[in-house]
Amino acid sequence: MKLREIAHSRTGDKGNTSNISVIAYEAKHYPLLLQQVTSERVKAHFAGVVEGEVVRYELPNISALNFVMTGTLGGGVTRSLALDAHGKSLSSALLDLEIEAFSGDK
Repeated sequence: MKLREIAHSRTGDKGNTSNISVIAYEAKHYPLLLQQVTSERVKAHFAGVVEGEVVRYELPNISALNFVMTGTLGGGVTRSLALDAHGKSLSSALLDLEIEAFSGDK
C-alpha cells in the first residue's frame, strides 16, 4: 500500500534543506512508520534529489516522524532553476512510498 493510506505530511524548507513530517492518521499505525519509513528508505526514494544526509526524528506523542534532508533544493528555492522543487512537492512524493501493511491493517 502507499504511505498516504495511513499518513499525511507537512513540510517546510529553508535554504537548501527540506524537512518533511509524516504523521499517522491513527496512533496504531505509528509502529509501522517506525519500522518501514527509515532515513535510508527516504533517501533512496529521493535518489537524485537529496544530495546530503537524511536525519529522522521520532515524535511518538503525536505519532509522527520528521525527516530533515540537506542538499535537497538545488541551492534553495530562490536559487534553483527547477520548477516546483520545494518541500511541498517532496512531501506529496514521499506519500507515494510503498509500505507493507501489518496483518489486519488497512
